[in-house]
Amino acid sequence: MVDFSRVLAGPYCTMVLADLGADVIKVERPGVGDETRSWGPPFAEGEATYYLAVNRGKRSIELDLSDPSSRPVLERLLSSADVVIENFRAGVADRLGLGYDALRKLRADLIYCSVTGFGSGRRPRDRPGYDFVLQAESGLMSITGEPDGPPMKVGVALIDVLCGLQAATGILAALQARAQTGEGRRIEVSLLDSALAGLVNVAQAVLSTGEEARRYGNAHPSIVPYEPFETAEGWIAVAAPNDGLWAALCDVCGRPDLAADERLSTNAGRVEHRDEVASALAETFRTRAADEWLASLQARGVPAGKVRSVRDAFAAAAQAGEPATIVAQHPSIGELPLTRNPIRLFPPVATEPSPPPLLGQHTAEILRELGIES
Repeated sequence: MVDFSRVLAGPYCTMVLADLGADVIKVERPGVGDETRSWGPPFAEGEATYYLAVNRGKRSIELDLSDPSSRPVLERLLSSADVVIENFRAGVADRLGLGYDALRKLRADLIYCSVTGFGSGRRPRDRPGYDFVLQAESGLMSITGEPDGPPMKVGVALIDVLCGLQAATGILAALQARAQTGEGRRIEVSLLDSALAGLVNVAQAVLSTGEEARRYGNAHPSIVPYEPFETAEGWIAVAAPNDGLWAALCDVCGRPDLAADERLSTNAGRVEHRDEVASALAETFRTRAADEWLASLQARGVPAGKVRSVRDAFAAAAQAGEPATIVAQHPSIGELPLTRNPIRLFPPVATEPSPPPLLGQHTAEILRELGIES
């Protein structure tokens, strides 16, 4: 698989596929590479942690795509590739001779995936797309944040991640179709379409009713209670999405008055009286510490969790018996902890993924494989 993509959505896609066993060759600009290599601090022994997050399991080759002398190497590399992925600005791939029509002359059954910002069928075609901008344009920021506060972005580049997963799914589907038909395929996945699809129930409510979505802070627009509460020590997130769980929650909280209130006996009623429900529960949860509440809630099967920091979340996952990280030996950092791929295969992929590569680390190796003297 030849990876011309940069930043996050494309590299996330190819990292997922590398985790699943793909041989991913990351093509990078000589001396510069993927721009996320410079996105810091923080750095780990000079390597940007942003870059490290989405590039494990790949091999890096330095090639100047604008230099005609690199064309023979590119053509030999591309003629042996099952999949190509790119996220160039509109028109750039064709100008470089790397568009789908040009590359399928090298390999007729090529799977070619383009990651775009707003979709090639929309205007203007050359509009740059970054996650933050798409969080604004997609409506995601308008439903994130406190009701009386400003629009708020999500704390991670979630649209890039969604787009990367959608691209990986499309590539796997195209490979499966090729195995049956022998035909290649062009795929396009845009950040905007990924973001709009990711709005799921919020989008459907707007499409079905015509009513504009709004911000609910940490609460849920259609389920009550479904939000965090402050305790005597720490915060917990509580979800009671059906009437049985509501009854169990009232019992754990020692609030028979809430359970007996007919106005609150259904979720629709609780949504209608959300402020009253939230206020009553907030008062109750402040009487005990988070860990005490969690033990009681879990004993009754009420979904609840502790609001953790990121560092605490990884530690808790490991303490629960299954770490969410792996350790790779990086050539300059040494032991490098990385987030584990969430997909569990049984039996697993034969080998653990290699660490994110240094810029051009595998150039000589790849050239040798292509039969080219470096």
